[in-house]
Amino acid sequence: MQTPHAGGGWRDRALAVMPVGSSTNSKAPVLLPEEPEVIVRGRGCRVWDDRGREFIDYRCALGPVTLGYADPRVDAAIRAQLDDGIIFGHPHPLETTTAELFCSLVPGAEAARFLKTGGEALAAVIRIARAHTGRDDVVQIGYNGWLNSLAAGARVLPGATSDAVPGVPAALAALHHAVDWDDRATLEALFDTRGSEIALIVVAADYPSIPDSADFYRYLRALADRHGALLAYDEMVTGFRVALGGMAEATGVLPDLSVFGKGVANGMPLSVYSGRREVLGVLDRGEVVVSSTYGGETLSLAAASATMTAMRDDDVIARLHESGTRLRDGMNALFAEAGVGLRLEGHPACPQFVADDERVLQSFLRAAFRNGLSFYRVVYVNAAHTDADIDETLQRVATAIDEVRNA
Repeated sequence: MQTPHAGGGWRDRALAVMPVGSSTNSKAPVLLPEEPEVIVRGRGCRVWDDRGREFIDYRCALGPVTLGYADPRVDAAIRAQLDDGIIFGHPHPLETTTAELFCSLVPGAEAARFLKTGGEALAAVIRIARAHTGRDDVVQIGYNGWLNSLAAGARVLPGATSDAVPGVPAALAALHHAVDWDDRATLEALFDTRGSEIALIVVAADYPSIPDSADFYRYLRALADRHGALLAYDEMVTGFRVALGGMAEATGVLPDLSVFGKGVANGMPLSVYSGRREVLGVLDRGEVVVSSTYGGETLSLAAASATMTAMRDDDVIARLHESGTRLRDGMNALFAEAGVGLRLEGHPACPQFVADDERVLQSFLRAAFRNGLSFYRVVYVNAAHTDADIDETLQRVATAIDEVRNA
């Protein structure tokens, strides 16, 4: 167990009572002592840890914070609804009005329902697709949440033996087929042998490949249609960040089903599963039960309505793209000039670090924390990042690079 540094100790306390030291694996600090053990406050694009250190933040809660921390429009909506109540024994009008707003913004969303997390919403979509098609197999491209991706046991050609997935029955794992991004040869082989058994293709965009992804989405749409399967988009990151309507809007290729979450409510816990009314009709007919006591929790719905309205009316997406481009291109110029073998690749609203040597990336991230910058492997901007914040960031990045080179 690690020794607490001065002013800290939260990591050890957490590990004593909590596996991993956090309820979210990716939030558990690993680059101590530079990385914050805990964050206690956020405002705009900055966060503060328990030691009073301030960071310009590019983790954005791993993506959900799109408008900025403590956005006054969202906070006001939450406070106003809090006075009337959080949850009831019947639907609140916000369930309907928030679904109406969502469907007006997302291409292909003829109907929508709410849950709390992306993993459970994706589990709902998989169940719906199986019921609608009468088939069992699922093809998964990318990470689809802990409930689903770890069940994707076969990264091999059909018929080969895959390794057991701890905690997942082999019979279930055998129905999930994980395929790498744009691996068309494996997809063709899989559908040639199991096409009549495949209910659904679920695809989460590969971050570095997003700018050139439209052709692959068109291919997936045609592949699913050719074999009578459904196509679902995992929009947990791309929705309300790459475009208001996610990859459906960005590529012009409509899915049958989609799942949104991060970004829709500026950090409040809410996920959305949506799609063609005909497909979701299995829920109306009672063929499939997807139900959660907290699906209609009003504070998150109020936050989602305020967030989506702000993003629609204030053209927040354009701001994310502008700030992200300024940051990505500026950092890449500094990396190239220093020759450190680091770069940011992908869409400017969510580019990803790519490193020639992983050790150099870890050294850079430590140096960034020392210089008041909080980065994640995927770099997220929010609407509160101003040009001045980006310029300050680039100055601090230059200092961090110097520290890496001189170490």
